Amino acid sequence: MSEPSHDTRRPRSPAWPVLAASLWMAVLGNAPLWRELGRQGLLAAHGGWLLALCLGGALAAVLFSLLSLLAWPRLLKPAIALLLVATAVGGYYMWTFHVVIDPGMAVNTLQTDWGETRDLLTPQLALVVALGAVLPAWLLWRQPLAYGGWKGRSLRNLGGVIAGLVVAAALVLASFQPLASAMRNYKHLRYLMNPLTSLWSFGYAAVGEKQRPKGIVPLGQDAQLAAKGQRPPLVLLVLGETGRSGNFGLNGYPRDTTPELAKEGVVSFRNAWSCGTSTAASVPCMFSHLGRDGFLARERDSENLVDVLQHAGLAVLWLDNQPGGCKGVCERVPTVNTSDTKDPALCKDGECLDGVLLQGLDARLAALPADKRARGVVLVMHQMGSHGPAYSLRSPPEFKRFQPECTSAHLPDCSVEQVRNAYDNSIAYTDHILASAIDWLKTQNGYDTAFLYVADHGESLGENNLYLHGLPYAIAPDVQKHVPWVQWLSPGFEQRTGLTAGCLKGRVDTRISHDNLFHTVLGLLQVSTQAYQRDLDAYAGCGAH
Repeated sequence: MSEPSHDTRRPRSPAWPVLAASLWMAVLGNAPLWRELGRQGLLAAHGGWLLALCLGGALAAVLFSLLSLLAWPRLLKPAIALLLVATAVGGYYMWTFHVVIDPGMAVNTLQTDWGETRDLLTPQLALVVALGAVLPAWLLWRQPLAYGGWKGRSLRNLGGVIAGLVVAAALVLASFQPLASAMRNYKHLRYLMNPLTSLWSFGYAAVGEKQRPKGIVPLGQDAQLAAKGQRPPLVLLVLGETGRSGNFGLNGYPRDTTPELAKEGVVSFRNAWSCGTSTAASVPCMFSHLGRDGFLARERDSENLVDVLQHAGLAVLWLDNQPGGCKGVCERVPTVNTSDTKDPALCKDGECLDGVLLQGLDARLAALPADKRARGVVLVMHQMGSHGPAYSLRSPPEFKRFQPECTSAHLPDCSVEQVRNAYDNSIAYTDHILASAIDWLKTQNGYDTAFLYVADHGESLGENNLYLHGLPYAIAPDVQKHVPWVQWLSPGFEQRTGLTAGCLKGRVDTRISHDNLFHTVLGLLQVSTQAYQRDLDAYAGCGAH
């Protein structure tokens, strides 16, 4: 049966638009792949252009097979249109920010909220989608197609699937040696095959999440506070967002981006490393007891650090200024999301500056259960921090000391220096927020207070033409994994635990990672539980636990 049409043109076989769309996506939609092959010197190597032709042909053949499966009335044209849009969007982000779309990036994308998405919607993206997807989809939609009867269509579709797979296999075999070598030595290339690996990554992320057994494994239910002082502890744990260790003045950065923290006498660990390169990957991992390797290999999710602290009888409160939330970490503890606060000074366009986290802290503290407050309090603040690409939105005017700054979300529009200026202004504002938080802790005379700030991951700011974060961990540059880790202890807390700033300063260059966070916080609060491992406590030996 043919599609109803008032078009006077002769209907064509569906094989023609299937072939045209497959070639369009394989050739134009994979511009980032061809660029990377050139950047790695693979096109200039012997047989390089044969490799590119065979790889492009194989991609087109696989797409031809996939679309042949869908070559049915009322299905083919929408399917092609959706694939064209996916190809255009994926190609734009891979080309512009030099990212790849692997399962980790897919998870991060699926957990992105509207506020974060809005920063990524640019006129350049609209132009790419219009020319790369809307225009060809419109031309296709206008073309009448002759499908024939369902029996004949079934045979032709099956033939198209088989023919595409045979051609793909032949092309892979024809270039097997250089192709295998390229994929083995440059593993990220496989995630640039647009849109096939994007489809696979999103499918894997969705299916993998569904296949994970439901239910949370209990953890640390034996937790107890091992020591009692005259005053209960109050620990403020700040979960930073997109923090580059190398851009903190405390860590030797030539720019003084952290003058206020420097005056507070904090100790900054300069050799700290993240669990992942995205919020979705790092945050659940850094609050886990498993460490990076164990977390990636886990079969079921477990309770985490904040659960164990709550089991110990401490009052726990999670304050979140991230529209994307806590990635499941805070599900079982009291939580306040500040990102939708209606404050004309701090909150504009549905997004709040991190100063909102400091508002009403005394009242929030007083509202916690009195019996738990008497044992101790842990406040977790999850920042908006330096979340990109709209770095200029992460700092108010009075903290924009580095000029000119990039105000575009399409970062290649700006020079690397302008991008760095906008990012460093966000760090200067974070410095103010963290120092203000420490000043607030100093006013809490009823508690022994301490402060710890750790970022979830770093960021690329145009180095080697890389932007943002989220590259697979094995190939991500150090700037996406090297994170700040800053602490401050009140005199009362030092006396309570035996920890001293002097001892900690002797360890500022010791390599630590998110693997240490769970055990370090338990040791800091002197929580006794079988889940605690002293050898992973970054403060062990300095008087803690």
